[in-house]
Amino acid sequence: MGPHYLDRLFNPQAIAVFGASERANSVGNLVFRNLLEAGFGGELYAINPKHERVQGKPCFPDIEHIHAPVDLAVIATPARSVPDIIRRCGEAGVRAAIVLSAGFGEAGDEGAALQKDMLEQARIYDMRILGPNCLGILRPQSGLNASFSHNSALPGNMALVSQSGALCTAVLDWAQSNANGFSAIVSLGDAADVDFGDVLSYLAMDPHTHSILLYVEGIRNARSFLSGLRIAARLKPVVVVKAGRYAAGSRAAVSHTGALVGGDDVFHAALRRAGVVRAYTIKQMFSAAEVLSSRDYRVKGNRLAIVTNGGGPGVMAADRAAEMNVTLPELEPQTLAALDKLLPAHWSHGNPVDILGDAQPERYKEAVTICLQDNNVDGVLVMLTPQAMTAPLAAAEAVIAAANGNNKPVLACWMGEQQVAAARAMFGQQKIAQFDTPEASIDAFSFLTSYHRNQELLMQVPGPLGRSIEPDIEGARLIIEGALAEGRKLLSGLETKAILRAFGIPVTETIEANSANQALVVAESLGFPVAMKINSPDITHKSDVSGVRLNIHSAGAVRNVFNELLAAVKAKRPDATINGVTLERMAEWPNGRETMIGVVRDPIFGPAISFGAGGTAVEILQDRFVSLPPLNRFIAGQMIARTRVSRLLEPFRGMPPVNREALENVLLRVSELVGELPHVIEMDINPLLVDENGVIAVDARMTVEHPSHSNKPYAHMAIHPYPSHLANRQQLADGTDVIIRPIRPEDSGIEQEFVSKLSPQAKYFRFMRALQELTPEMLVRFTQIDYDQEMALIAVVTDKNREREVGVARYATQPDGKSCEFAIVVADEWRRHGIGYLLMSQLIQIARRQDLDIMESEVLASNTGMLKLAEKMGFTIKTDPAIADIRFVSRRL
Repeated sequence: MGPHYLDRLFNPQAIAVFGASERANSVGNLVFRNLLEAGFGGELYAINPKHERVQGKPCFPDIEHIHAPVDLAVIATPARSVPDIIRRCGEAGVRAAIVLSAGFGEAGDEGAALQKDMLEQARIYDMRILGPNCLGILRPQSGLNASFSHNSALPGNMALVSQSGALCTAVLDWAQSNANGFSAIVSLGDAADVDFGDVLSYLAMDPHTHSILLYVEGIRNARSFLSGLRIAARLKPVVVVKAGRYAAGSRAAVSHTGALVGGDDVFHAALRRAGVVRAYTIKQMFSAAEVLSSRDYRVKGNRLAIVTNGGGPGVMAADRAAEMNVTLPELEPQTLAALDKLLPAHWSHGNPVDILGDAQPERYKEAVTICLQDNNVDGVLVMLTPQAMTAPLAAAEAVIAAANGNNKPVLACWMGEQQVAAARAMFGQQKIAQFDTPEASIDAFSFLTSYHRNQELLMQVPGPLGRSIEPDIEGARLIIEGALAEGRKLLSGLETKAILRAFGIPVTETIEANSANQALVVAESLGFPVAMKINSPDITHKSDVSGVRLNIHSAGAVRNVFNELLAAVKAKRPDATINGVTLERMAEWPNGRETMIGVVRDPIFGPAISFGAGGTAVEILQDRFVSLPPLNRFIAGQMIARTRVSRLLEPFRGMPPVNREALENVLLRVSELVGELPHVIEMDINPLLVDENGVIAVDARMTVEHPSHSNKPYAHMAIHPYPSHLANRQQLADGTDVIIRPIRPEDSGIEQEFVSKLSPQAKYFRFMRALQELTPEMLVRFTQIDYDQEMALIAVVTDKNREREVGVARYATQPDGKSCEFAIVVADEWRRHGIGYLLMSQLIQIARRQDLDIMESEVLASNTGMLKLAEKMGFTIKTDPAIADIRFVSRRL
């Protein structure tokens, strides 16, 4: 919990500007002037050998001539000069740089070579680089404007992180006119080094930042992006706008799923799993930030009551609610009765609640209070248009009084400008989210419901495998490797079903036949009626080439159908290799509903799983919900519920409801399959029949290829599963059983209790400062971790039928990706039992398996117990004379 590695970028005490100039409107001139005018309180140095002074300050020929520490270098010189500047800065002790210059990765081979050289120099000196080709960074509260923007920013609590510098300038201009302030504005540019994940991990713990806005054009490192998002979203609201939602063209897909699910579906699924909100316009982004940064509301659903003094605005809000899938519920009878007593006889008698144009403040207060008490209502939108008898400010005070003490969200829409300005200011002071149009208000409520729904997903940490079955992973892998050895990427239906069966997914029995006589024997063995399908490695969608016949009831028909199938398919696909047919007994499921489960491999986020309506018309129906694995039962249930076909799974035209648990089980097994088999690129189970008794996969196809990722488990997945395989039981010398396992989000209670009961000395040894208990931010950061980049092992014992934490050891990978910093603490009364040794031994093994090279830490010299343990475990202990009370311990792994 020491200073973040980007602290010198966000909070520099001394800045050197390379290319600072007196030349009007040059980038160097604008940057230096912005830093001066923003009131930067630290040391500011201009570097340019062609000038003696810049903006009235002395100019240095190079950084070697500055005989003082410099935290941040801002570089506005030609691209070809940048690598050498980075080298000289590194030698001078600079550890952060902003490269504003263009002409790197976006400028062809020569620019790419310059960028590679720049990054290599930065790595030598552990320097982090923002950019190149970026606008810069602004921190208004500390007077930092290290950008060449013509606009400044007001102080505030929102942070904006953008891949587009042009969008930053537009947002700055818009925000100034709307009095929106920022805690930070970061332009990533080409993001050659510092990327979304890095900045998000900093802003997550930044006390000045209460909400985060992202403008995204493309993602390079899905793991880093999602890790940063998940860390930040656990602590504060994050709103994302994504450009480029529609691809210019679509790739040829060999499966229905590939044709249905595009990159934007997967990106949206990633955002849901990260617990963030997606907006589609800049105005929506600020609307979402407004409502999420207001009172700490917890909505239970999306049912909204609208209270308005004008019928027209109420209708406009209702229309937008229908577009955004916000429900306007029927009000309870007691609510209608109470409103009847309060309102004039000709009020609207429904939702929206039109309290009429002569509504006085007291009528607003009572109407809002009554609606908030309705069990069918999850939130209330209060609207006002300034009319002859309206008192906007007094009405706002009345609404605030009604909202106080109520957990349901209240949103305000005071339409107009001058007459409602004071009321809007009051709403802002009282943290009531307020908007100027009905559409923005409805959008904001939909973002609020999405946020809390996605926060539930964020808290889900599924393991890689369910506990009900043990899949035959090795058998499935051998089937895939056998096909790849033959040069095939498209598996046959028989092979695909064998893999599904290996993971416990029920399938119809399928048998191949390469002659009419064989087909007859197979049909008699299976029993009539049967289905016959063409068997060709070149044909995926058999029905498209007349390659399917159903309900064949007799032996004679089998011979005829065999010959008809081959003739029909050869006529339509003369180029295809045909290996005969496959036969299946017809699935007799009179109450069965056709669904489909699919898998695609997104180039950024890896495997994604979709669920929706099945059958031959899946592309037309376009009914699907996409999620990233790993799944658990909660996520699987949401996937089913968020589709249109879910309504057909309920009692329908005399059919009983389906067995949803069995359907969820298949989704969980598919999640296991894609996690354990990185070979899978696309897969369809279509149709997957489901009825009151269970499920069965009638047809399935799969495409595979050799894994291109590292040997790390789950490296092909954007979200690392909970590493349940690392849990183990140990017995101490005194016979006490101890379970050592990775920490989980639900361990926050025992983690807080563990830290609070440590002695003051133990707390000081661990945190190097006085600490009573973990702050909410620290608790989230310690218990909700990215298992790919960090690990926290806890030792727990069972005490009175509940787990009690007695020790914890953790490491976090450092920005170089090869070293990690570790910490360990054991409960005072459990020391000298060997717990520390057990925790550290397992932690070292995990770090080694993650291909980390060095494990290191800073230990207080007075912490003799920790130093003895480190020495026992082969760590080297060093002392820096300049820091006498700290020992530096490290070990090569």
